[in-house]
Amino acid sequence: MEQLISIKSSVPARAINLTPTAIDKVRELVAEEGEPELALRMEVRAGGCSGFSYDMYFDSAVNELDVVEMFDDVRVVVDDQSLLKLRGATLDYKEGLMGAGFAINNPNTTRTCGCGSSFS
Repeated sequence: MEQLISIKSSVPARAINLTPTAIDKVRELVAEEGEPELALRMEVRAGGCSGFSYDMYFDSAVNELDVVEMFDDVRVVVDDQSLLKLRGATLDYKEGLMGAGFAINNPNTTRTCGCGSSFS
């Protein structure tokens, strides 16, 4: 009888993911700020036409319950409450004819609004 062996990866899954283009853009924006210790903070706040909205800004403070993810030299911080709604999400940066900006692909959403900035 053949025996199956399960091998678990020693690399833990990331709480949040960033695409290479998002990493490059965050790196560029941090450099423009002139403060290399800044982190991109991602939050979920109550509000918006679908119930919740995303908020992203640069922050130098890291709290005890924050989750910190490193992408090379780019640091992303998520508070424990926002992480409940963001776990497994991917941040991307897109440029196109209609403009440029960050986009979040979040597997935890059930619906999004027409403007694309809020979800439930």
